[in-house]
Formats: sequence, structure tokens, C-alpha cells
Amino acid sequence: MVTRILEKPLQNPKSFFLLGPRGTGKTYWLKQKLKDVVYVDLLDMETYRLLIADPHRLLEFIPKNYTDWIVIDEIQRIPELLNEVHRLIESEKQLFILTGSSARNLRKKGVNLLAGRALIYHMHPLIVQEIGDSFDLKRVLSWGLLPATLSEPDPKAYLKSYVTAYLREEVMQESLTRNLSTFTRFLETASFSQGQVLNMSTIAREVGTSAKNISNYFDILNDLLIGFRLPIFTKRAKRQTVQHPKFYYFDVGVYQTLRPKGYLDSQPEIDGAGFETLFLQSLRAINDYYDLEYQLYYWRTTAGIEVNFIIHGPKGLFAFEIKQSKSVTRHDAKSLFSFQKDYPEAKLYLIYGGERRYYYGNVIVLPIRDALFELPKIIGGITI
Repeated sequence: MVTRILEKPLQNPKSFFLLGPRGTGKTYWLKQKLKDVVYVDLLDMETYRLLIADPHRLLEFIPKNYTDWIVIDEIQRIPELLNEVHRLIESEKQLFILTGSSARNLRKKGVNLLAGRALIYHMHPLIVQEIGDSFDLKRVLSWGLLPATLSEPDPKAYLKSYVTAYLREEVMQESLTRNLSTFTRFLETASFSQGQVLNMSTIAREVGTSAKNISNYFDILNDLLIGFRLPIFTKRAKRQTVQHPKFYYFDVGVYQTLRPKGYLDSQPEIDGAGFETLFLQSLRAINDYYDLEYQLYYWRTTAGIEVNFIIHGPKGLFAFEIKQSKSVTRHDAKSLFSFQKDYPEAKLYLIYGGERRYYYGNVIVLPIRDALFELPKIIGGITI
């Protein structure tokens, strides 16, 4: 049984956005938590046609003297509704929950309008704390943590449908690009950049388009909440670092599905990026769910010394190096030792695919399963 950790939005009587990629369970969670509330589904074509023609008709969905939550699902489909939402919040003191799987139109047309009147929360794929003892590391590394992958009899087929039908639908609905075939090639090519420093020119040559288009495509992935760029950590930098961000798809299963696996492809390289993705998606979710206010980075010098993930915030500075191998040695922590020379206050962790804990001086070596379950305590002092 899965129990979602996200609870705070419903505990605060204030309108809010709930943003997250398609398939992360936003609608299911709300329907489980809220019974008999007004629910406006913009994926329903009749509702969509009615409200896009006249957003003021939103009032017709709300009973007189109604004081409970009003849920508008996939608000990005009709951003103009935010004007009416704004009016009803101000004049009628109505409480809205606005779900969305794309931030592009909202950012352009609506979020600023509601600044201060609606909070913003995020729904991520599942984390181990929500799965509990049924967590299966091998399965998760293959199929990821979208909720449907746990219940679908054929998770492989589900993920193929997700990356073709869902992503294509999102792109087409918002008219994000006129050349869908080029964008489809880009989605696959971008998977080779998972966990890598981005080189727009190289990717542009492989896709057969301009570097400007590639940059725009990465913006689209960011806006659709299915990909993000990890910036370089440069606080109090004592040595020269690289300047370009890294890229990650938001879920390890989505990454594995998009990543071509030919005869000459390196399985350890694919699995290594998957390991990093699994840890990072958990890190992002816990940071959001518990309001830890960390900023996430990676660290890499021009000499090639790299630490996979740096988090910096009110509760401290942490450095995480990820290795998928079953065994590690002190040599595998060399980048952490280098980081420690520049940032002696940092707490250092080496996460790997084995089963035992080690200590290399100030470096704590943890199996990835232990690290995932203990992450709230490690970075937030939170015991679940």
C-alpha cells in the first residue's frame, strides 16, 4: 500500500497550485483526500469547450454559499481561468486547488497574477518512504517510481505509452514546437545527456537542428516538469569550475525508457546514470515535501574532479557522490576529499550499490537502499 507523504497543502486553508508531471498521482491523491468537493476537469472535452469559450462560466460549477475546496485539474489548459479564480478568491473568499502538469503557460499568464494569493506545491514520483518494505531496488531502477508502474501488469508497455502518447500530447496541446519529429528525436538524444554536462552544439548536430532549437527544447522539458538542469556549485569557489549545467529526466523509469540500448551501448554507463537519477529524484521530493529549502547543485572543476550532488541551505552543506558498483574503496571518495578541502564544513556521503556501511574519515559510505530510506533524517533531521 502506498501512503503519500505530501500533507501540508490541505492543512493550510489557502488556495494553492499543485504542480507535477503527468502520472505522478496529483488527481488520485486529491480524490482520495477530498470527497464531495467541486471538481472541474479540464481534460473533459465538454468542460474544456465550455470554459475556454467563456471562463466566467466557472461560477456555474460552484453551488451557492459553497465554502469547501474547488479543484481545477490541469489548469494550464485554460490559463485565462486564473483571472476568474483571482476574482473569486478576492470577492468570494473561495478556496482553490489548481493542478498542472506544465508551468509554461502558467508562468507566462497566471502565476504572477496569483502571487501571494495561492501557494505552490509540487508532486513528485513516489519515494521509498511512501512504498515501505515493498520497495524493490532492481525493479525501481528499471521502471522508476511513477505510481502506475507499481500496479500495471506490464510497466514496460505503460512507460512506452507514457513517453510517446503523454509527452506527444502535452507538446501538441500547447503548440510548443512545430516540428514534432525533430522534438521526438531530441527526447531520445537527450537521454544520452542524463547526468552529463550539457553541450548544446553536440546535441544539435546529433538531432539535426540548431543549438538555439535545442536550448528551446530543454526549456520545454523544464516547463513540462519532465526534465531539469542542475547548476554548478560555485559558492566561495577556490578553484575554477565548469560553467554549464547538467541535465536529468525527472524519473529513472522515464530515462530508462527513452535511452536507446544498442549492442555497443555501455550498460554500466546506463545503470550509473540510473543510480544517480533515483537518488536525485528522491532528494528533490524530500526537499519539497518537508520545505527544507535546499538549493541543489553539482560540483566539477575544470581539472575534472566532480561530486554528483551538492545541496546547500539553512540546515547545512552536503555533498553526495554516487557509485553503482557493489564495492567501493577509499579511492572512490577522492572527489569528496577534494571538495572537503574547499568546504571543510560540508557533510560528506558516498552512496553505492553494496550492502555494508563504511567510514573513510569524514566520509560516510552508505548502501543506496539505506541512503534512500534515511534521507529525510540525513538532510532534515526528520525521523519517519
